[in-house]
Parts: sequence; structure tokens; C-alpha cells
Amino acid sequence: MTDPPRTEVTDPRKKDPPRKEADTARRIRARGLAQGHAPPDIAREIHDQCGPIFGTSQIKAQRLAHGIALSDVVAQVRALYELEGKIRPKLGETLLSAYESGYKRPGPEYLHYLCSVYRVEPPDLGFQGPCVCGRLHDRPRAGGQDATAREPDSVIRPQAVVTDSSEWASKFERTSGPRISRVHYRAEDPGGKDGDEEDIVLRRTLLQLLAGAGVVLDGQILGAVDGIRRRMDDTLVNATVSPTMLDQWEETVQGYGQQYMSTPPLRLLCDVLLDFSEVRRMCEQRQPIELQERLCRIAAQLSGMAGVIMIDLGDHRLSRSFFRTARTAADETGDRAMRAWVSVRESLVPMYYGDPREALHLARRAQDLAGRAPSVAGAMAPIVEARALGMLVKRGRGEAVPSAKRALARGQAVFSQLGKDQVKDTAFGYTERQLAFHMGDTYTNLGDHGNAEETLRKALTLYPASEELDRTLIWLDRASCRLQEGEPEEALRTAKETILGVSAAHRTDIVIHRARQLASAVVAQYGDIRAAREFRDALAGPATAGITRKQV
Repeated sequence: MTDPPRTEVTDPRKKDPPRKEADTARRIRARGLAQGHAPPDIAREIHDQCGPIFGTSQIKAQRLAHGIALSDVVAQVRALYELEGKIRPKLGETLLSAYESGYKRPGPEYLHYLCSVYRVEPPDLGFQGPCVCGRLHDRPRAGGQDATAREPDSVIRPQAVVTDSSEWASKFERTSGPRISRVHYRAEDPGGKDGDEEDIVLRRTLLQLLAGAGVVLDGQILGAVDGIRRRMDDTLVNATVSPTMLDQWEETVQGYGQQYMSTPPLRLLCDVLLDFSEVRRMCEQRQPIELQERLCRIAAQLSGMAGVIMIDLGDHRLSRSFFRTARTAADETGDRAMRAWVSVRESLVPMYYGDPREALHLARRAQDLAGRAPSVAGAMAPIVEARALGMLVKRGRGEAVPSAKRALARGQAVFSQLGKDQVKDTAFGYTERQLAFHMGDTYTNLGDHGNAEETLRKALTLYPASEELDRTLIWLDRASCRLQEGEPEEALRTAKETILGVSAAHRTDIVIHRARQLASAVVAQYGDIRAAREFRDALAGPATAGITRKQV
């Protein structure tokens, strides 16, 4: 008697399942194609059978159903970007693998293009809610059934096909209001957490910025920003990720440090806070101590970055709130250098928008935390101390001049001991161009015009043209030097050319604030001269055209 022919094991409850996920998926795909099934139906079968055994995610099942590699998906996404005339995306095999492993969730734009590649909707990839494009992705159905017959109620159906990116963003803006409310979104995702509404606000803002639309920093955006920060506060006091996932998040944070100077502040804030919100969700459960410390460090860096960006956008209240959150997260790490970095960055809030004596106190506290070991905060804090002392000198405290010069010397000495990686990052490090700018600012306030001009000119040669914000502040410092030398018209001319030359995305409140300070100083010394009136008129135009706070 011969043995009966072997049959494939498809039930995960049976013994001896195939050892390799790819082999099982390949067999399921071959059988499905032979039976005339469409890839989405094959993907569902792969997920049903491989999920319990191998932990296969829905998004990975889609790729396995198509029988393609990670590199093929990446190539198709890039081809779609090129077809639409967009800049090549940063999506790579590593990031796509993280999506498939559940270590990271794709953002709204990448999710849209993955849906386009697989010709399915977000729920088919394991992500609840509609796609941001507001239209179907031509999902094929088994048996020739019309795609709209089983269309989920949550899908936003447009009146016309959207082909242009700006039209896509505006269509999403018009339809997302009544369709994506807190109640509706949670009905689609029963497991959704607090913060879905805030994430939607930020994603919508990011889409508008990508489409080139003007965005006003209004109460809705600021409410979403502060809501995300408050939930991180709640999570930190209550608090399973893998080391690989944390490696990816740390790389993401370092990437933000590289983008800080060149990316428009509001655009960068949206990116940072969407990732910050993801990290908060990961913090909701306590991790092993070594992973928890790394996770809190990432939270401290992202919160501190958000605080720095809020300085640029002119909201010092929210900036202080983010730094409070960053301190809470940094305290969890036990890393003195991290705590010192948060403190020295926080000192910039009162320096630009408050009392220089408070900035002086925070800078000195950062030096105490940094200790004697060379560190970014150990180099930056004495320079901030010198800048704060310079502001006091400008207000009539002449006895602070020697202390300011000693602080500059200390900062330069520590800076010379920093490693190469520490002097490359503009957000989490301290670069030579930043040092030159801050020293020039100090010399300007001290009234040392010779050193100020020399140092500020050096800073301008070190800054690339893409880093508009700091370059603008440097030119305004040079205008202040002209004023102190008794040349108010030249000072106002330089400032006017600077303000009119900066792009709208970088014409933030901190720039307008510094320009108005210069105009006030001219009026205080020389009266309301004609040049001052013309400067104020010129300032009013660009200030309202850029991304500034709505006047109530």
C-alpha cells in the first residue's frame, strides 16, 4: 500500500508548519493565481495563515502576494514621485522593513503611495482610516465585483479625480472637516488613542505646506501642538519596543538635527511632532530599563527640538511648556549631558523674549549640569551666559563687560575640545558657524563694533545660503552695529533689505521681533525719522505675508 500524496499544511493549528515565511507565502500565492484570485485576496489569505505562525503583518502580506522584494516596492514608489515631478523620497528598504515589522507607521504621504503601489486602501495595509488623497486606489475585486460595492463608509469620495498635488491637498482640506471628526475617526479605529485629532490637524497642515499653500499659525494648530506635548507629560509620569526600532528613531532624531537650520520652522514642527506623537504611544507601557532610558532620551530630544522651533515661531509660552516636558523626559534618562542640553536650549527663551537675567541663570545651571567633561552644553552655555551679560551691558550694566569676555573665553576653550560629530549638528551639537554668530551677537551688545563686524562677517562666510534664519539674524546684528556707530539710516537700510530678502517660510516671529526692536531703538535715539516710518511700512507687508501668529 502506497502512502497518500502529501498535501500542503495551510491550517496554522496543524503540526509541522513550513519553516520559512517566504516559502509558505509563495505556495499560497501560486495557488491563488492558479485559481484566478486578485493580489489583495491572496494577501488576505497570506495574512490569515502566516500571521499566527510568523507574525506576518498585513502590509507585508500585500508585498508577498505580489511576489516582489522590498527594493521593487521602493523603486515603484520612487517612480510615482518622479512621474508627479516631485523630489525623490527618502523611503528605503530599511524604513519599509520597519513598516512591515510594525516598528514604525508610515506617514500620510508614504501611506498614500504604498496604497497606490498595491492598489488597495489603508485598512488593507493594516492602518485604519481613509487615505489623505481622498480617493480610491483602483483596488481589483475578485469575481469582477465593482470596487464601490464594498467600499468602506470612511472613504472620502471626491467629485472629480484629483491629479495635481496642490489640488489633492485642497481637496483633502475641504473634505476632511466634516468627515474626519473625533467621533468618526474613533468609530473606524476602536483602539485609537487620544491625540488622533491633533495628529490629523498636523498632517493637514503638513499637506498644505507641501502643496505650497499659505498657512497661518492659528489657535487650532497651536492647540494640537500643546495637546501632543501634554499627553507626553501624562505618559512620562505613568510609563514593547525593540533595540532595532530605537536605533531607527535615534537616526530619525539626528536627521532632524541636520535639517533644523534649512527646513522652514512650521514644516519641521509638523514632522517633529508627528514622530513625537508616535514616541508617546510607545512610552505608554513601561519598557526594560535600558530601553526606557533610550526612549526617554528620544522624547527629550524631540520635545526640546519642538521648544526650539516654537522660539523661532514666536510662541514663548508653548516653547517653555515643551522644555518642561523635555526636562521631565531628560530626568528619566539620568544623563547629565542631556539635562544640560535641555537647560541651555531653554535659556534662549528668556534671552529672546524675556529677562536676560533668567537666561543667565539657566545658562549657569546648564554649566553646572554639564560638569567638566567637554560637551555640547558645556561649550554653548558659557556663550549664552556671555550673550545674556551683553544684553545687561546694553541696558546700562557696564560692570558686566569683564564677566562677559571671560564667559566667551570659557566657551571657546570647551568648543575646541569637542569631537567632530558634536560640531556638525546644528540642533543637538554646536557648530563653528553658530559659535561665530553668537560671539558676534555678544560683541554687538557689548559695543565692541570692531570685533562684532569681524566675527559676524566670518559667520556669514560659514553659513550656507540655505540656512536663512540665522543668516537673517546675523544681518540684523550688523544693522545694530551701524546704529551704535551713529548711522541710523544705514542701519534701517540694511535691516530693510534683509527682511525683504528672506523667504516667507523663514520670515517668522523671531525675525520680525528683532527687526521691530531695531526700529524702536532708532526711534528712541533719533525720534520718528522718515527712514524709521518707511522701515515700519516695509516691515508690515512681509510680516503679514509670512507664517506668523494670527493677531486677535
